[in-house]
Amino acid sequence: MSQATDLQTLTAEIRQKSQFIDEIFAETSHIVVGQRILLERLLMALLCDGHVLLEGLPGLAKTLTIKTLANVIHADFSRIQFTPDLLPSDLVGTMIFNQKNGDFTPRKGPIFSNLVLADEINRAPAKVQSALLEAMGEHQVTIGETTYDLPELFTVLATQNPIEQEGTYPLPEAQLDRFLFKVRVGYPNMEEEKIILNRMTSFQEIKINKVCHPDKVLAARKLIGQIFMDEKVKDYIIKLIFATRFPEKVGLESIKKWIQVGASPRATIALAKTARANAFIQHRAFVTPEDVKSVVYDVLRHRLILTFEAEAEGIDSEAVIRKILEQVEVP
Repeated sequence: MSQATDLQTLTAEIRQKSQFIDEIFAETSHIVVGQRILLERLLMALLCDGHVLLEGLPGLAKTLTIKTLANVIHADFSRIQFTPDLLPSDLVGTMIFNQKNGDFTPRKGPIFSNLVLADEINRAPAKVQSALLEAMGEHQVTIGETTYDLPELFTVLATQNPIEQEGTYPLPEAQLDRFLFKVRVGYPNMEEEKIILNRMTSFQEIKINKVCHPDKVLAARKLIGQIFMDEKVKDYIIKLIFATRFPEKVGLESIKKWIQVGASPRATIALAKTARANAFIQHRAFVTPEDVKSVVYDVLRHRLILTFEAEAEGIDSEAVIRKILEQVEVP
């Protein structure tokens, strides 16, 4: 069987098995207004077995979007409000003494869920953040002397407020690398704001249907791994990553002074996986350079460590990524 025939067969399968994505978008739109990019990134994280860091001002429907998505896909949801007095045991659970039996039994914490919202993650101290990040990386936690596996569908969606930095514990750059995406959540436009106004002041309960099961998302993960990625697209991804490390080699000597540390190999993997997930959401069996470009900001935004000189000049990571995209040739 030729490669073209294989691709046609895979395309037909993906078109059929990705229909639930459109159903999720349609159902969540009954409650969530706008925020299409946010919802897409949350779905990609589920499809790629990754985690998302959300940055945005209060009241922009971050929690509402996550909770609605959990309801629509029939998944368990838990919300943890991170505070300075939070302990790791409040997150993962602890051992409770049973007076009847005279022994200790485990009480699992809220992290044992499918979608875990870590609200204002930068308000908790480092030891709590480390406990969460360890669970994200290992998909397991230890309570007492016993290790427990987390659910197969397990995604952490952490939020942080970009304006209030007093009394916060910023995530170290090395730990930020564990997040698949860093998504900046913005304001709705005027039309969306009016829909929000009308919808949220009608005092009518909006009911949504559960359109799929977590098993369907897990099955889609395996299918995404089969999506075709041409060698030229792979080379394009690698060139983008290497341009963050050695910008002078792609003719970007001018931005070298802005970059302290470039993207890690984890970024290369994340860019390839999320490009495939983007193709799946678009019902395609192959990856295009546009798929890569559509996710590159959210994949690299938190992975570039800039110099003090860049900060002094008002240069952020997005400006650096933009320069790299303009310079690296698209296949």
